Amino acid sequence: MTTDTSPPPPAVKERPTGAGPAVTRLLMDNMRRNTRQYGMLFALGLIVLLFQIWTGGDLLLPRNVSNLVLQNSYILILAIGMMIVIIAGHIDLSVGSLTALVGAVSAVLMVEHRVAWPLAVGITLLLGAAAGALQGFLIAYIGIPSFIVTLAGMLLFRGLTEIFLQGQTLGPYPPGLQKVANGFLPEIGPVTNYHNLTLLLGLGLIAVVINQEVRQRRRQAEFDLTPLPRSLFVLKLVALAAAVAIVTLLLASYRGAPVVLLILAVLLGCFGYVMRNMVAGRHVYAIGGNLPAAKLSGVKDRKTTFAVFLNMGVLAALAGLVFAARFNAASPKAGVNFELEAIAAAFIGGASMSGGVGTVLGAIIGGLVLGVLNNGMNLVGIGTDWQQVIKGLALLAAVGFDVWNKRRAAV
Repeated sequence: MTTDTSPPPPAVKERPTGAGPAVTRLLMDNMRRNTRQYGMLFALGLIVLLFQIWTGGDLLLPRNVSNLVLQNSYILILAIGMMIVIIAGHIDLSVGSLTALVGAVSAVLMVEHRVAWPLAVGITLLLGAAAGALQGFLIAYIGIPSFIVTLAGMLLFRGLTEIFLQGQTLGPYPPGLQKVANGFLPEIGPVTNYHNLTLLLGLGLIAVVINQEVRQRRRQAEFDLTPLPRSLFVLKLVALAAAVAIVTLLLASYRGAPVVLLILAVLLGCFGYVMRNMVAGRHVYAIGGNLPAAKLSGVKDRKTTFAVFLNMGVLAALAGLVFAARFNAASPKAGVNFELEAIAAAFIGGASMSGGVGTVLGAIIGGLVLGVLNNGMNLVGIGTDWQQVIKGLALLAAVGFDVWNKRRAAV
């Protein structure tokens, strides 16, 4: 028996795998999972930059930023509800007419009958809930398609608006309600060059955003998911904090945050949490993504659909109150094409035609894309005819991108 006494071959040193390719792959995977949302954020930033240059810096003047929020508040409210409706696999064509009807009823109550505005607000919100519940019942329990029900609702609510107002514009609204739609948060503390309360709210929002991102990263670690590398995660936190800080400083440089912005922030926080973390939100995604599978899993699809349209009715009523109070009058022509703006905002913000896809934040991003387009084109003097063309192309591009993204994923 011979023993091999030859020296062992030299160890082959493996080339250390750099962190760069792994980080790149991780980043690309994250981008692919959030293609629509990141794409719309990039598009929003590009549009803002374009019009900021085109208008000679007028787009991001503090006064114009405040006007941008006030001018688009009711569309953003509608977009939140419409996004949830579309995620559930339905559509609502009646929201524009319902906002007009709510405005008409609120004007009759407050202007003609001198009802206290908080009570009138409560009554009109209940009216919106009843209208949404009626449509939800016909869709969920009777089985009539949502397109037909809400198309009928669009005609019905528009006719009732004409009946209530008798073809006349009715106003003015009480000062208290006007302040909700047009007012700003009060000033507190010492006199400075900025609105102190807005600065405090901005700092609080930065803290909330950072805390949420840190908690999400910890949850990913708990479930053995691969989080972003620490350097990229810190860069993400810095970018988010910088974005919030810039908007806060712009608002605080004028008159502070509008009251309606606070309402939008509450709606975004509440509905975002419901859709992301609660069973009710998971059920909405389930029935929109795969209704037969959702039924087999025990999801109460009728109850969920009914709740979705009831919620849409309440948000349409809130948008109607904000719109009427902003213009200090209820008009028979109010709410025209609001449903199309809300639907466009939802699809631009990442909703899918087939349902089951989308986020509440995406609806806000889509609404802001349309709002910045409208505001920027007005500032540079583009006519309403070309504005419609450009917004139509933007919607077509968003839906086309969704179709392309699905085909690419299927390959």
